[in-house]
Amino acid sequence: MKYLVIIFVFLFSALVAFGQSKTTENLQKKYSDSFSLFFYQNTLRMINQSGNKEFDELIKDIEKMKFLMVDKKEQFKAADYSKLKGEYISETFEEVMTTRYEGRNLDILMKEKAGKTQGMVVLVNDSTSLYVLDVVGSIALDKVTTLYKTLDQSTDIGQRIKSFADRNSKRKDSDKQVDDH
Repeated sequence: MKYLVIIFVFLFSALVAFGQSKTTENLQKKYSDSFSLFFYQNTLRMINQSGNKEFDELIKDIEKMKFLMVDKKEQFKAADYSKLKGEYISETFEEVMTTRYEGRNLDILMKEKAGKTQGMVVLVNDSTSLYVLDVVGSIALDKVTTLYKTLDQSTDIGQRIKSFADRNSKRKDSDKQVDDH
């Protein structure tokens, strides 16, 4: 019985440790038309079809990652973005870096325990879309844009991202035409 309890505690703590952020889960529920992809170590390696050693080094500490794309529409305002960051911070994430990449704002938040990175959230924000990389594990801070760029340029994933962005662009154009008439 004692061993059963120990095994149960170990399995439960493993499940809790490997869970994605509640804020990311809530964001996906709130924006049900969002698009998400899950990556595990194996699937990230499959993206690296060219066998790039730098990419392997980049993903070595990622256990799993959720990639969420949200069409911001008119209902997602700057205040909503600030609130979203606040919700991550309330989950004990700390804002560690803010930068720009190809006209998009990037905010990187990190969760640590006993000096070891447990998780990271990368928010990529532009005028029409919000991209969230919710990582269990870690990425070197100076390599975050490299990971995003690699995902964006991956044939299958990049096409999905581009079609999502094109859909948003077409929707905005049609909305503008309706407003103009």
